[in-house]
Amino acid sequence: MNDLKQRILWYAIKYQGDWTKIGNAIQRKEAYKKIDSFPYPFVTMADKEYPKIFLRLRFPPWILFYKGNLKLLEKEMVGIVGARICTLQALQNTEFVVKQLRSKYTIVSGLAKGIDGMAHRSAMDESTIGIIGCGIDRIYPKENEQLYYEMEKKQLILSEYPPGVPPLKHHFPWRNRLIAACSKYLIVIQAKKRSGTMLTVNECVELSIPVYCLPSSFNEEQYDGCNYLIENGAYLLTKEELAKL
Repeated sequence: MNDLKQRILWYAIKYQGDWTKIGNAIQRKEAYKKIDSFPYPFVTMADKEYPKIFLRLRFPPWILFYKGNLKLLEKEMVGIVGARICTLQALQNTEFVVKQLRSKYTIVSGLAKGIDGMAHRSAMDESTIGIIGCGIDRIYPKENEQLYYEMEKKQLILSEYPPGVPPLKHHFPWRNRLIAACSKYLIVIQAKKRSGTMLTVNECVELSIPVYCLPSSFNEEQYDGCNYLIENGAYLLTKEELAKL
């Protein structure tokens, strides 16, 4: 293991994946200890295998811990995001959208409950990537435990947080930039105007990634995010448009 890779791993563990603290430690050439063996595979910015797709981010991850097939990041990907607490119709729409796209694209989402979980489950016959906001060894939420086990065997789970790091609230908005970076397109199924989904959309806008939204019905006042995004320049996703993606 080369010196910089060793440093990044040590700093990531020491600072629990905090991007800024890791960067400061690298810049200072802070003292570190060599780690001869590590229980999970990982890749750092010092590696030629580092996924180039993340280099377009303003803050590319220093390190990525993973379970599963890292080569899935080399395929064309579509991000599917939305509310954790959502309507039954939103779950049905997620399944429909994914089934139309899964033969052409790897489906990327955040392994949360609700729309994320449905997106992954609907893509299991093909390929899907879950990007999480906690340590690579942590299963959160617990209701997705079986999904985690299936994905770590057949698909890919990614995290910039080392083992043991809890699912802290501020990790998830930060995680969303990775979902955005993976996406050729981002599809928002259902969302509130003020939500983590909107942060993912903002990351896509910064990267010039097209955002598609399913419109909400007239009386669905709680989930006003998609209509708001369409009003402000996002693409309206119809069945005809979906077939063209």
